[in-house]
Amino acid sequence: MDSNVSKVLTTVIGIVIAIIIILIILSCIRIVRQAQAVVVERLGAYQATWGTGLHFKMPIFDRIARRVDLKEQVVDFPPQPVITKDNVTMQIDTVVFFQITDPKLFSYGVANPIVAIENLTATTLRNIIGDLELDETLTSRETINTQMRASLDVATDPWGIKVNRVELKNIIPPTAIRDAMEKQMKAERERREAILRAEGEKKSTILVAEGKKESAILDAEAEKQAAILRAEAKKEAMIREAEGQAEAILQVQKANADGLIFIKEAGADQAVLTLKSLEAFEKAANGQATKIIIPSEIQGIAGLAKSLAEIGAK
Repeated sequence: MDSNVSKVLTTVIGIVIAIIIILIILSCIRIVRQAQAVVVERLGAYQATWGTGLHFKMPIFDRIARRVDLKEQVVDFPPQPVITKDNVTMQIDTVVFFQITDPKLFSYGVANPIVAIENLTATTLRNIIGDLELDETLTSRETINTQMRASLDVATDPWGIKVNRVELKNIIPPTAIRDAMEKQMKAERERREAILRAEGEKKSTILVAEGKKESAILDAEAEKQAAILRAEAKKEAMIREAEGQAEAILQVQKANADGLIFIKEAGADQAVLTLKSLEAFEKAANGQATKIIIPSEIQGIAGLAKSLAEIGAK
């Protein structure tokens, strides 16, 4: 009976020891995730830095001192009071983007890295703003960001930290300065509005003048075209009038010619022809000629006609 009990106890003890050994082995196995690093110490001294993957540490002697996140981190620091070169106190809060590049230096280089970066950011910001005036501070954000990043990167390099970017999140001037800036901005907007209004009126005046000029040119062109049309109409009327007169003269001459032909065919004597000649001379004079030369043979006939007229009168 005692032997059976002792066997059972031995078996139980063996199982317990095996379980303990298994637990110890499992506790010594570590898996490091992506973008992480593990700092391992052996007997209190730095032993190694584990990267991503499966690792085994010695029980009792080795311990994990720190897990380090290798991803880029962002720290938003509260507003810091700074004084410009022209003695204006303002509040500026910054945002720092940094990344741990050396887990060993990060673990042993500084006691509290985030607090150290915050204090270093504040002092660096005061040094940079102290060399600038208020207007330069408000308009030189990119320059300030670049100078701060360069200074912080150099200072944090012994801590295994790389500062990738520094941004000024807010620049808060005093209330009096903000009120003055708002008044200045309002005056500037009003000035620009007045300039734009004056330029608009100027352009409007120019456009009106150009419109009047174009209208005068068009009126002159229209008057010119009207004068040309009137001249052409007058010319056409004169031509038609001349053509009418020519046609009338032609018809008169044709009628005279027909009359002479008719007289000739009727067998008129010399006296009738002479009288017709006198009528032709009368029409030729038309009441305007002051002197008419009549052939001698026609003069005799004219005297005979006069004598006959006097006899008829008696």
